[in-house]
Amino acid sequence: MVKNLKYWIGFSFFPQIGSIRFKKIYQYFSSLEEAWQAPLEELKKCGLEEKIAQDFVLKRKTINLDLEWEKLNKEKVKVVTIFDKEYPKLLKEIYNPPFLLYYKGIISEEDKFSLAVVGTRKPSIYGQEVTQYLVSQLSANKITIVSGLALGIDSLAHKTAIKEKGRTVAVLGNGLDRIYPVSNKKLAERIINSFGAIFSEYPLGTPPLKHHFPYRNRIISGLSLGTLVIEAGRESGALITAKYALEQNREVFAVPGNIFHQTSQGTNNLIKLGAKAVTRASDILDELNLNQVSKFIENKKIIPATKEEEIILKFLSKEPIHIDKLAQLSNLDIATVNSTLILMEMKGKVKNLGANNYIINF
Repeated sequence: MVKNLKYWIGFSFFPQIGSIRFKKIYQYFSSLEEAWQAPLEELKKCGLEEKIAQDFVLKRKTINLDLEWEKLNKEKVKVVTIFDKEYPKLLKEIYNPPFLLYYKGIISEEDKFSLAVVGTRKPSIYGQEVTQYLVSQLSANKITIVSGLALGIDSLAHKTAIKEKGRTVAVLGNGLDRIYPVSNKKLAERIINSFGAIFSEYPLGTPPLKHHFPYRNRIISGLSLGTLVIEAGRESGALITAKYALEQNREVFAVPGNIFHQTSQGTNNLIKLGAKAVTRASDILDELNLNQVSKFIENKKIIPATKEEEIILKFLSKEPIHIDKLAQLSNLDIATVNSTLILMEMKGKVKNLGANNYIINF
């Protein structure tokens, strides 16, 4: 974890300071603490336009960084910066990745095998059937399903992945303390509880403003090897995600639909423009060379050597857990848990992050 994290959080309150301007700030000042406290003239020297620098100087006085940190802890929201090794690798490759992400849940190495699944908020019966059909197959092949938690295709993609015991990730256009739409609050909880994650580049308290959602779509496509548009009208927001995918040099897939239905106009047009038509999951797996993902992930699974290891492994993940919590969850005495963890660490199965906090090591 990087130093001065609260100052990273502070800069995330300024949407006009995106990844490009943030990079100028980071390279110019010796620390983000210095940058946060810098006078107007110094901020201009680092490359900020005068109006943006003036707004920053005025607004930063209203932000209590220590209080914001307390809010994150209270809401159990974690933060990952672009310099952290946990930061999603695919997202780091795009032109303008968020310099900071807020998240709940778990960031997994399996997400390097991700596909964005997006579409209309008002799918036809055909669109619903296709979503369940394709996502169930993709999840069975250990592909992480990325979407935007919106109503319609997005929600159904998340739900299907969870039903198939697959991994799914949602990207929001607002702060993680206020799930939008509100009707999907339970779905967000299900995603987190099924070892998935919800992400946002926006700090706590940020409302779901209309202009946030097209911009967050670059994260949906950026987290993914490709984007699948299942059903979309000519002006659908899902097409924005497809556009970002093309700009990021990622693959675009589309499901052909009824030429007389409005919700097929966007997808059929994508196919005309060169998107790969999809009628089954293997079309995507073949194109992205992902047919062996499930076998690859299965081979990386850790095989327990003892009954105690088998029990403890059930509660270990990439999210740190304290040895006391492991003892409580496993119903094993602390001495047994401690000795088992020591042996597992010697074998490279687990990693001690310090202060008796452990993660699985694969």
